[in-house]
Amino acid sequence: MIYFDNAATTGKKPQSVIKAVDDALKFLSANPGRSGHELSAKTAEKIFEVRQKTADFFGASGPENVVFTLNCTHSINCVLKGVLNKGDHVIVSSLEHNAVMRPLKKMKVPFDMARVSLENDDETVMEFAKKIRPNTKLILTTGASNVLGKILPIKRIGELCKKRGILFAVDAAQSAGVIPINMQEMGIDYLCIASHKGLYAPMGTGILIAEKPIENTLIEGGTGTNSIELFQPRFLPERMESGTVNVSGIMGIGAGIDYVKEIGLERLYNHEMNLTEMLYDRLKNNPEIELYTPWPKRALYAPVLSLNLKEIPSEKTAMVLSANGIAVRGGLHCSPMAHKQIETLETGCVRVSFATFNTETEVKRFLNVISDKNFLKNLKKAIE
Repeated sequence: MIYFDNAATTGKKPQSVIKAVDDALKFLSANPGRSGHELSAKTAEKIFEVRQKTADFFGASGPENVVFTLNCTHSINCVLKGVLNKGDHVIVSSLEHNAVMRPLKKMKVPFDMARVSLENDDETVMEFAKKIRPNTKLILTTGASNVLGKILPIKRIGELCKKRGILFAVDAAQSAGVIPINMQEMGIDYLCIASHKGLYAPMGTGILIAEKPIENTLIEGGTGTNSIELFQPRFLPERMESGTVNVSGIMGIGAGIDYVKEIGLERLYNHEMNLTEMLYDRLKNNPEIELYTPWPKRALYAPVLSLNLKEIPSEKTAMVLSANGIAVRGGLHCSPMAHKQIETLETGCVRVSFATFNTETEVKRFLNVISDKNFLKNLKKAIE
């Protein structure tokens, strides 16, 4: 199957990642920090090495700020529920995922939404600035939209936060491992990462890098430190890592970072954007196709493209593509706010997203299928 659903999770993991996970299950099957024996100490050392590697890769101040989580959603919840208190105000972007919107809704925290311009970053920054109130404690925004691929002006928003004394969190689910991120240079206080996407790690792994304190915890329990105390440790990463960590998954994260560094972020991004531009160019003049973004200019867009066959529900298009051996994602992509902005709440979109292993041959195959008259005929049958 041709796999174009990499915004959900990268469909092929590098052999180096698979080997790292396999080796961890074989040779590191001991609970780190919980026992005094040699294997436990070795496992703890290997995990620390991945923390250091992660901190270096994302420009964090130190490995102690790297927390391993279940996924990016877990990381975002740790930030929102760990930092915000009654009376606080939050600003989010108009392209946010439900990983942000649902916790805010449950917490009943007042928030405003800054509309993201798909073409003018000046307008986007101005929108965030206009929403600031005296009690604004946090700005949380996606690094790149999982629906439209739009990359937000993170460094400029970070500068705005620093100037106004506001905490800054970034949902890097679509940007970590795709575009350069340096937390200290960009003024990011909390970085939430889906390591199973751009870092090619196993599913069920995530990262939270916290440069500022997290007051409240989601869970409490054993950390292997200060065990006589019945209070959760105050220091990171132990404060946020109760219970046994996912050792094999963490080793996969380390190998994934090595893989991305070996190929190079610029080379990976250019390859994936070449495919995005190729697809966009071939579809923009097709009268049956509706595209939802402007030309995906480099540095402004990630390798994500959303489209629809006119008057066809996106799930049906995705279903028929799957029957033709092509994996894409239809629907709302857990981001109704983005679909509200582009007026596709009723139909959703067909999302095509690329990774390093995708090829021009696969794009040509996709174009041949979606342009075939029989494909459209089968689609119309599917909705009758």
